[in-house]
Amino acid sequence: MSDGAISQDEIDALLSGVAVDGLNSSGHVGNGPNYHIDIPTLQKLAEDLVPKLEENVNKYTGASFKVETPVVELSDRDKVLARLPEVVVGINADYNEGIKGGHLYILSPEFSLKLFALVNNEEATEVDDMVLSVVSEIVATHISAQINCLDSKLPGIAYATPESVNESKAMIMFPQGEFVLSSYPLTLDGKAYTLWECLSGDAAEKVSNALGGNAAAAGGADESMAGIGMDALNGMGLGPDASAMNMGAQAMGAAPMGGAPMGGMQQGMGMPNMGMAGMGGMQNMGMGMGGMQMPQNMGVNMGMNVPNVQSLQFPNLATGVAAGEQGNIGLIMDVFMEMTVELGRTKRSIKDILGMGEGTIIELDKLAGEPVDILVNHKQIAKGEVVVIDENFGVRVTEILSPMERVNDLN
Repeated sequence: MSDGAISQDEIDALLSGVAVDGLNSSGHVGNGPNYHIDIPTLQKLAEDLVPKLEENVNKYTGASFKVETPVVELSDRDKVLARLPEVVVGINADYNEGIKGGHLYILSPEFSLKLFALVNNEEATEVDDMVLSVVSEIVATHISAQINCLDSKLPGIAYATPESVNESKAMIMFPQGEFVLSSYPLTLDGKAYTLWECLSGDAAEKVSNALGGNAAAAGGADESMAGIGMDALNGMGLGPDASAMNMGAQAMGAAPMGGAPMGGMQQGMGMPNMGMAGMGGMQNMGMGMGGMQMPQNMGVNMGMNVPNVQSLQFPNLATGVAAGEQGNIGLIMDVFMEMTVELGRTKRSIKDILGMGEGTIIELDKLAGEPVDILVNHKQIAKGEVVVIDENFGVRVTEILSPMERVNDLN
């Protein structure tokens, strides 16, 4: 694009959540990069926040909510959608300082209306701006408590102003790819509610790393590798407990190394620049060990130390790509696009079209009652059914096309 403009195909691909070629950075449609997230560490963080969440909710509402043990797990958009009611309240509060990443809270409309009624001592029949404002304030107190827990590990962490919406669950902007889902169960007077929290994979990885979750696993791997190395050395008679370490110069010509018979083998092993520790500074000496002839250029360091084996940590190359994708979509969030609803299609010859008049019936390719197509810039993104709202026609979304279907429509 030499003129700097964004083509229609690229806009559609961005809206579908995948790259222009239908694949994301990991090479699979709809999946994000593989993050190293320590779930037990995030589970402990969520459990530590339970008393504060219970305190803040009860302080705002004047009620006695009981917050049960939360559940933290890896999830994705499809799995979460299966748990949610058709319409939900979503509060986006992305982290933008200290760490950066998607941060979303979800409540049912029933829970939102209950919170509003308790705070204002009056019932609300629908989720309006006042209800969303109350819910956002309560959620903001939970985010602040979370930041206080992380401040010593991630100083300067901050989040964007929460934005609340009440709409179909299919229209909620979930974090891309795989993310961490924390479910906080709350009960009041025997009625159960849930507060869901979605944290994007890149932000969750940084939080778990900051709390030392992945470091513990890496330390255990180091000790395991070191143990393997020591066992292998002891098996060869080179470990610190091997009696061969205390052999004198005279005994080397007769005893097999580490007690293992080696007679009849003719083997040459070169180990340059290794001295004979504790052997009077002798170097490059030949040793006969039970028939095994070792060349003169071999020196054995009797003071051998086991190397400090550490697991190699590679940087996550895909993190920058995911951040770039979120930045790209942010550039066009306020761009207006044409949305149309198509009842059906048909093909007619020019002769038939010219012969049309008042009262002519045009038969479409769809049956009565079939879902209508919802298009954005002439590209289908969903299906719906026609409804009447206060004497106006509308369309209720019944199905959102998958990213693969939408990308295939570009070809």
